[in-house]
Amino acid sequence: MSSTPAKPVLVANEAPQRPSREQALEAVRTLIAWAGDNPDRPGLLDTPKRVVDAYGEWFDGYDADAGKELSRTFEDVTGYDDMVILRDIEVESHCEHHLAPFLGKAYVAYLPGEKVVGISKLARVVEIFARRLQNQETLTNDIIDAIESHLQPRGVAVMVDAAHQCMTTRGVHHRHVSTITTRFTGAFKADPALAERFLKLARG
Repeated sequence: MSSTPAKPVLVANEAPQRPSREQALEAVRTLIAWAGDNPDRPGLLDTPKRVVDAYGEWFDGYDADAGKELSRTFEDVTGYDDMVILRDIEVESHCEHHLAPFLGKAYVAYLPGEKVVGISKLARVVEIFARRLQNQETLTNDIIDAIESHLQPRGVAVMVDAAHQCMTTRGVHHRHVSTITTRFTGAFKADPALAERFLKLARG
């Protein structure tokens, strides 16, 4: 009597062993054939390579460390005690439900405690988490949690405004809908007037 091999149990957020490049190429060929086309016709011969290369760029956030980006901080802020805000940070991510892109902007602010960080590092943190399979709510949380954890600020505010192609190009086909997510911590959460000021500055 044969027994069915047990499937490996994955812990939440634990990635399985990464397949080889050849396995990834073969997976793309299979999807092309499943869609109804011939992966061996001239126009599609190099498509698997291009798709795999694109995936390497779109999802390079898995190989990056937001904590490392935020590790170089400065303590001399010459008495500055107001918010630092970055507007219009490009968000290019992919929905974890359909692998479809969602594109938009992120707005990030923090109230420095004892440490400040170079402003380019905040934009890089957004980029790192966006270049993973995401939903927008988790992306918003990931950004704010990284800043909270590594800078220990007096408060953080994040807003993401994005259009999801899983909604615009399939399903309900609503092309002019954007999704807005926000989260506030510390002083931004405790003081509605401060949160409103952030939103006003973010919207320009």
